[in-house]
Amino acid sequence: MAHYRALGRLPRQRHTQLRDDDGHLFREELMGEEGFSSDSSLLYRRGVPSAIVDSQVWELPDQSRTPNHPLKPRHLKLHDLETGSCPVEGRRLVLGNNDVRIAYVVTGTDPSPLYRNAIGDECVFVEAGSGTVETVFGVVPYRAGDYVVVPRATDHRWVPAEPSRLYAIEANSHIHPPKRYLSRFGQLLEHAPYCERDLHGPQETHQVEGTDVEVLVKHRTSAGVVGTRFTYATHPFDVVGWDGCLYPYTFNIEDYMPITGKVHQPPPVHQVFEGWNFVICNFLPRKVDYHDLAIPVPYYHSNVDSDEVMFYVGGDYEARKGSGIGIGSISLHPGGHAHGPQPSAIEASLGVQYFEESAVMVDTFAPLELGEGGRAVEDPAYAWTWAGRGPDSAGDDGGPAVYSNS
Repeated sequence: MAHYRALGRLPRQRHTQLRDDDGHLFREELMGEEGFSSDSSLLYRRGVPSAIVDSQVWELPDQSRTPNHPLKPRHLKLHDLETGSCPVEGRRLVLGNNDVRIAYVVTGTDPSPLYRNAIGDECVFVEAGSGTVETVFGVVPYRAGDYVVVPRATDHRWVPAEPSRLYAIEANSHIHPPKRYLSRFGQLLEHAPYCERDLHGPQETHQVEGTDVEVLVKHRTSAGVVGTRFTYATHPFDVVGWDGCLYPYTFNIEDYMPITGKVHQPPPVHQVFEGWNFVICNFLPRKVDYHDLAIPVPYYHSNVDSDEVMFYVGGDYEARKGSGIGIGSISLHPGGHAHGPQPSAIEASLGVQYFEESAVMVDTFAPLELGEGGRAVEDPAYAWTWAGRGPDSAGDDGGPAVYSNS
């Protein structure tokens, strides 16, 4: 995120003294990525950021994963998933591998505990709801359609103004715009589907006083993903000023400019972010192909190096009758298995000029496994819907599935 910002009180030069009105020296903290050879920010604090007075185990929700074996496409009904109401502790693991985890939660209106993901960046898609995310960098408002990108090791808490549906993409790496859309100095280029004006970070610092403050920290050990409950001597929200290129921000899908073409465009044109071994795309309402003989729905495709996850968040899915796919659904189409439209859907799409559908896609370059949340809401008949029949007469549940944008 190489887009410079500065908020609050700062000395004229970095790594020099900054004092309050009583002469007390603020503590400087450099928060940097990739061994301080990539983006960073300098934060000026009243307290000592490393002053902890206790450390206890935080028992995370079930993080177990089950391989997709035997291999088959999957349909997971997230709106049937019961979750806790806490934006952090209520998350249930839906899908994951050693590079990225996808979790889901339907919140209440109580704030989450203070939380820090020390494994990687988080990109949380707001399916519904609104509120704020309070962070050490300041407050970031969120609304439906936002991606909320929180850098690794950022202390923050979610404060929903209303119940919110949050689709959390938790990386083991950093999440950033696609490199092909960036200049060699980090500016978003003219052919990118969004620009810096569309990224909304904190507008002012956010300071809170307190002592013996608990922060939940998600991190890794040889045993996998685990949690620790730190108690800090002073409140982490003690930053009086900061500057740099590393901070939380939001990007709303309404501001994404879909790239279209004369014939059907491949999925990479819909990309919005990327991390290590995965990409994030969004398929949004758009005009479709304008060649006289264009076929608007995609060709059958076998993404041989990736698993594809589509989360359907808006639009009209009447064309998917028989598949069970609807708003709130996830489809998992694994590498090694071709997927695409029902043959009759190809003819039906001819002459269509506009798609009114919204979906968030995650493609991973390592196989995804099912979390306990995903296993709890799987539709067992989905894999057979292209053929209309399957073991135990699963096809009797409906006709073949139809896909217009996956």
